[in-house]
Amino acid sequence: MQQQILLLSLWLVSLLSVPCASFTSCPTKCSFPSPPTTKTAGETTHLFASSPTTSQVDDLLSQLQKEAKEVGECAQILGEAIFKSDAEVKAEDIVQICDALDALKEQSSENDNGDTSTLVSSRLQLRKLALQTKRYEWLVKLMKADYDAYIATASFVSPSRIPRMELPNLQDVPMDNTLLTNVEKVDAATATATTTNASSSQLNDENTGLPLVADCELDNMEYQESLLDKILLSIFRKLVVQNTGGVTSEKESILGLVEQARTYMLQPGQTAEAQHKMVKDTLAGLMTPVLPPFYRIFMSGIVPKNLGTDYDGKQFGPWFYAPFLTSFVTPTFFGFLVGPSHVNRRKDGRLGGLVVEKCKFLQESGCKGLCLHQCKLPAQEFFKDELGLPLTVQPNFETQECQWSFGELPVPPKEDPYFPSGCLVGCESRKQIAANGGNADACN
Repeated sequence: MQQQILLLSLWLVSLLSVPCASFTSCPTKCSFPSPPTTKTAGETTHLFASSPTTSQVDDLLSQLQKEAKEVGECAQILGEAIFKSDAEVKAEDIVQICDALDALKEQSSENDNGDTSTLVSSRLQLRKLALQTKRYEWLVKLMKADYDAYIATASFVSPSRIPRMELPNLQDVPMDNTLLTNVEKVDAATATATTTNASSSQLNDENTGLPLVADCELDNMEYQESLLDKILLSIFRKLVVQNTGGVTSEKESILGLVEQARTYMLQPGQTAEAQHKMVKDTLAGLMTPVLPPFYRIFMSGIVPKNLGTDYDGKQFGPWFYAPFLTSFVTPTFFGFLVGPSHVNRRKDGRLGGLVVEKCKFLQESGCKGLCLHQCKLPAQEFFKDELGLPLTVQPNFETQECQWSFGELPVPPKEDPYFPSGCLVGCESRKQIAANGGNADACN
């Protein structure tokens, strides 16, 4: 019986070692090894009755040793990713990991051409995953220890060697510096965001002389709305109609919402405070009366009122898990407004970050005033005042990315060096305000 099991193991190892991407569809038409058979009178059966040879046993043991060694080395890589201190991580370490991943890619290509490799590396890609995890964690450690060094390193290796969305934070990382030399990349990356924003705000309106912010020059993203997105957007638009006194639009989807928002913003005598209240009331209606109290208790640590205790209304949180869990569930329920997003790190390197790849609302509106007064500020106020969790929303008008940092106290826009002054060059709201003889400076 033991010999049969050993023979079966040999056959499985040889089967998994075949350089083919799939058992069901093989473009190279590889032939797989057949299981060992024994012949009886008139039929052939797979009884694994034949004894394995000494060579087969040695090959199996050698392969198992290779697999165990590979698993051990991958575990060591993960251990280094976790236990190395923040201060010990240098920019050169990140580059070396990128070199190791490039070498692994070349090795994988050679294995596809017939060379042998371990199961955990060729099939499970365990070493690749371990190196990518190590690279990410060390970038986080570098960001915590030396933010300027992180920006310089991230700008140097991304997007040429690290996809932009695999960086732990994008706030001050330029979109693409492929036309710059390496020295210029580092110099540009270490420059402060204030300088970057100032340079992008040197444009001025020819009529009013007010500063302008350059439009995003990236291609528009085509958003694929799920059924949940369509349902939530429909509910949200109906709530906007209620909270704006009947402002509606015949346009469909996000374009209709943008027209509603712009119409409300351009109403005579409109104020920023009224826009903030409208959005907060809409968000409260979307969350229903049930979710905010639940969130305040189990996420923000706020004791309910009217319990008859000395702790009524007091806040003992937010709890340590609140920023991360909030960033984890937000993409599912706010994708209808902002589009695709995924969890990342806050600027301080802690959990609780969320990056919007290209904001749907900002792309379709092209209006910094709508972004500020009907998204950024009311969202920050709603999370802090209604849910008990601080939030910083940091849009990037050059890329239309947006960083949401849960648990991070926001800075007022006028005091925020990362928030540029002035309207976007192509803003339709600014043009309409100016055409009506009003103050076109509605974006600050």
